Amino acid sequence: MQISRNKPWLAPLAGYSDLPFRLLCREYGCRAACTEMISAKGLVFESPGTSKLLETGPADSPLVVQLFGSEAEYCAQAMKLLVKAGFTAFDLNAGCPVRKVVKTGAGAGLLRNPKHLYQIAGTMVQEAGQGRVGVKLRSGWDIAGTLHSEVFQELERLGVAWITVHPRTAKQGFTGRADWGFIRRVQEKVAIPVLACGDLFSAEDAVRCLKETGAAGVMFARGALNNPMIFSRFRQLMDGKNESAVPAHWAPADFKTMILRHMQLCREGQDAVRSLLKMRSIIPRYLKGFPGAKDLRRRIVSAGSWEELEELIGRTALGGEG
Repeated sequence: MQISRNKPWLAPLAGYSDLPFRLLCREYGCRAACTEMISAKGLVFESPGTSKLLETGPADSPLVVQLFGSEAEYCAQAMKLLVKAGFTAFDLNAGCPVRKVVKTGAGAGLLRNPKHLYQIAGTMVQEAGQGRVGVKLRSGWDIAGTLHSEVFQELERLGVAWITVHPRTAKQGFTGRADWGFIRRVQEKVAIPVLACGDLFSAEDAVRCLKETGAAGVMFARGALNNPMIFSRFRQLMDGKNESAVPAHWAPADFKTMILRHMQLCREGQDAVRSLLKMRSIIPRYLKGFPGAKDLRRRIVSAGSWEELEELIGRTALGGEG
């Protein structure tokens, strides 16, 4: 896997990190990307929609398939199917705090039962082989249940090749501030790479996080959702370019180019109607902060065709056309 301080990752983002979005982020400098989280049971029982989450292509590499589940038996079966299909890198979701996930014991629910976490992680390593499985987790279920260093050391002993840490508890969700100090303490206790995630809203945030934590790399989540060009700026900063000399990529023309490229990728690779509906919800994120964005967002969410959507983007001040 491409784990390095200047090779940023894209996080598994439910509802967002589909093939077109991953390809867009890769074009701006993302070095490794994760699928949306895949249900082990959904894969085993061929649940409608699960296979669509696994759509990929030659340009979508290296790709990490993120699996979630609470039963080692189904995770093992799912891994066999994924390996047979040709996937080579995997991640166990032990951090999702969404109620419908944790109530089944999956996602961050695994943090309440470390032995269960070990069993599933070990099963995945056994099916995939050494060096192919990571685990993404929170700092604990709640403050009282903050994970001890032994948890991370046991995952390393089981053959987990990297760990991604979002230093909030499951109970916190996305409230409060990420405790980057927790990432530093984890990296000090294990020899395997630790990827930092949480409150990386800008390229500057990520550079500062690496300095403060000593992490092996960063994984962008909400920062990438707001602006996929974050990867480009981050890599330029990490390559030693002076911050003032690196374009912030917030120029209207840059955003227009990025939005139109995302639309093109969606039209090339997915069901046209379904992807249009998704883009109508994604583009407003990209427009946040631009003058007149509120009125433009209102028109975008009601656009009835790709042509109408393209016209809206092309003839606004966003593209410099007034």
